[in-house]
Amino acid sequence: MWDHRVLSRIDFRLLPIIICLMIVSLLVISSMTGEAGEWEAPQFWTSLVKVQLRWFCLGWVVFFVCSAFDYRKLRDWSLFLYAVAILLLIGLFFADPIQNVHRWYKIPGMASIQPSEQAKLILVIAIGWFLERKGSQVGSFATALQMGLIVGIPFLLILKQPDLGTALILYPIALVMGYYAGIHQGILRFLTGAGVFALLVVSLLFLGILSHEKMRPVFTTVLKEYQYERLNPNTYHQKAAQTAIAIGGITGTGWHKSEFSGRKWLPAPHTDSVFAAFGEEFGFVGLVFLLFLFYALIYFSFQVAAVAKDPFGRLLAAGLAVYLAMHVLVNIGMMCALLPISGVPLIFVTYGGSSLLTTMAALGLLQSIYSRRFMF
Repeated sequence: MWDHRVLSRIDFRLLPIIICLMIVSLLVISSMTGEAGEWEAPQFWTSLVKVQLRWFCLGWVVFFVCSAFDYRKLRDWSLFLYAVAILLLIGLFFADPIQNVHRWYKIPGMASIQPSEQAKLILVIAIGWFLERKGSQVGSFATALQMGLIVGIPFLLILKQPDLGTALILYPIALVMGYYAGIHQGILRFLTGAGVFALLVVSLLFLGILSHEKMRPVFTTVLKEYQYERLNPNTYHQKAAQTAIAIGGITGTGWHKSEFSGRKWLPAPHTDSVFAAFGEEFGFVGLVFLLFLFYALIYFSFQVAAVAKDPFGRLLAAGLAVYLAMHVLVNIGMMCALLPISGVPLIFVTYGGSSLLTTMAALGLLQSIYSRRFMF
């Protein structure tokens, strides 16, 4: 099940990329969580930096354990993991809400746990197992409906928390895995078209081409008022994110020298808005460097799907690569005022443990597939 010898065959190009992203995270968290008065004498080791560093250390353990683990054994655990994920998502509604939402379990003496993060990874495993198991029947209408049920249950539970951003990440994951497997083409085209249309309409709203107020009567026929307000492009958070990026200019204001984000005028500068906070201090040059790191990470991840030798490995790798890509695209889209603010973390950079550990597990599983590409 575990074989440490396969670690010598992992893609070592990923390691410096991950380390650079972790350094970016620590720099932003340090700058955004420093005490008053630290702007003249920057201190790196704030309390949250130390917590994040501990998460990083644990994340590396998860990465290497998952890399050494034989991903093919996940077939046997798929149903069990899926059932556990559903039970944990249901259990959130019986736990005390945190910040008026049902997203986290508060464990005394420990950090909060967000099961929807793990549910995304488990769903990728479950879909891969299901589609491989269907074999020659994968293109049937019944298979598409069954897959829709597998995806729909966690989708609705996460949406009910409410957590729109996390729920919507499941949509492209399912579409891409269905495409790789050869699922019913008619249904795949319909769902892809519906997704593209919805994305286009939202983008037109946020670009100001469609008026938010004029479209209200149309949208509120199918959405509740508070749901439609999430599509408001003129919220303070949206404007603050754009302001922070604009202030950064070409080269940025410098580390620990942000006047806007550092003074907490940017909401959640070390969590949801970490991209904008980094942009203010390191400017366009820093953001291009950060985007290059994410591009390389996602490119190498999709390469794993191309070299995997078995159907389960290909499906699993494709789903995990989309999982990584969507977190980057949605978070940056939020900060650039192309998508509504929905709490999707920027992998590796956002402060917190749940997203980080799940991301490291996903990359570890990708390396498990990559290192076994010559094994049959």
